[in-house]
Amino acid sequence: MKDSVIVIGAGKLGAKLARLLNENGENVLVADKQSDAFYKLDDFSGFTVVGDATDLDFLKSIDIEDSKMVIITTNDDNVNIFLAEVCFYIFAIKKIYVRLSDTDKGKLLENTSIKGIYPFNLSVDFFCQQEKETR
Repeated sequence: MKDSVIVIGAGKLGAKLARLLNENGENVLVADKQSDAFYKLDDFSGFTVVGDATDLDFLKSIDIEDSKMVIITTNDDNVNIFLAEVCFYIFAIKKIYVRLSDTDKGKLLENTSIKGIYPFNLSVDFFCQQEKETR
């Protein structure tokens, strides 16, 4: 899909981002290895596809090279980094966001335009903001 947003991983984070982007008028395609992962996509009018995103033929079949943004949110940091680098180095995707649980792995994104999403840091930041507001 030309100029689409592709979300790889339909867990809580991937599903929420896909719904938000879809509500904002984006063409969104969500890919996951397991079809039952899509149940989290209630009120979602985008596209879903079952497949293994670590397979380059699968990525080509969903026209990843024509996407304007890829968001990678599987529950495996190593898979996420691999996919982010494939998108960056092989498919030349300009906007890539990748979920990482291990903040130290962010070093692997240096010298790229890949942006990390760190749930741990976001939780700490949220807590600090809430605590600051209650003082």
